[in-house]
Amino acid sequence: MSSWKHLLVVALAAAALLLPGSPVSNAAADGPIVIRYASLAPPGSAFGKILKAWGRQFKKETEGRAELRFYTGGSQGDERDFIRKIRAGQIDAAGITTTGMSMVVRPILVLTAPGLITEMEQLYHVRAHLRSRFEELFRTAGFELLTWGDGGKNRLFSTKPFARPDDLKSRRPWAWKDDPVFAGYLGVIGANPVRVGANEVYGGLQTRMIDTVPSSAIMAVAIQWYTKLNYMAKQNFNIIIGGSIVKQEVFNQLTPKDREILLDTAERGARAMDKIVIRDDAKAYRTLIERGITEVDLTPFQAEWDAVAKKSRDELAGRVYSKSLLDQVARLAAEK
Repeated sequence: MSSWKHLLVVALAAAALLLPGSPVSNAAADGPIVIRYASLAPPGSAFGKILKAWGRQFKKETEGRAELRFYTGGSQGDERDFIRKIRAGQIDAAGITTTGMSMVVRPILVLTAPGLITEMEQLYHVRAHLRSRFEELFRTAGFELLTWGDGGKNRLFSTKPFARPDDLKSRRPWAWKDDPVFAGYLGVIGANPVRVGANEVYGGLQTRMIDTVPSSAIMAVAIQWYTKLNYMAKQNFNIIIGGSIVKQEVFNQLTPKDREILLDTAERGARAMDKIVIRDDAKAYRTLIERGITEVDLTPFQAEWDAVAKKSRDELAGRVYSKSLLDQVARLAAEK
């Protein structure tokens, strides 16, 4: 689908190219360790350029002992495929968003519980306190969490006017097939989600099978969804989170020194990307308004939206994440 050309890494960093040959060998015996990293990022995007810079720096600092080989452009489906291919040894690492991360560590979805964390400062504060806990959960699942990366403020977009939660009951909102959070949010409202992969959304908007989507402004511009949408909520209900992961057994093939270099260079690249995302998400929001998308201020019915958010995150407790973890994140978020 042509919309894949425009997919933004920042928002959807994941995906892999099915490589020929042995699914487990990723390095020649007499050559460098090659880490095959998949991403939905177009090569020319900001994230794609940062990936290349990361690869150059990693190879330089390891003095050629190891290198990153990137497969960009989303040629292999959505994040479900990416996780499967890493586990099968067909690729080694990927940039993924909330959905992919939750397929490895389910409780991480607490960071996207509706209405809980809506500002970047809150997210950074919460993650700083819980990072080691989540890193250990990824290791237990067979992965190393190299770094975090985010995709902007997640808000509602629609082809039709909306102001209160009940308005979504007559809509056809999209929810990612593997995302229980937004689907649960819609369930509390009484709306019926259209459950398809991200690569099917643009076509769904064209055919009107879908008329409402959750998205950050930067993602809506990058994927060109905005060309099919007319309304955008001023308020966001969570942050699109993401990060880079690598299969633990591949990570362990590196020398201790090179593992540290991989982690350090990944972190430097991610922090550079953070600055771009924060800047460009705000810029994209202003651009969308300038291009004629109507800003919807939810303030008059904020109490109704808040009630839906609270009920949905409470209903997810015990199924997706523990109540104690939800309470801990709520306390930390309230500190910022």
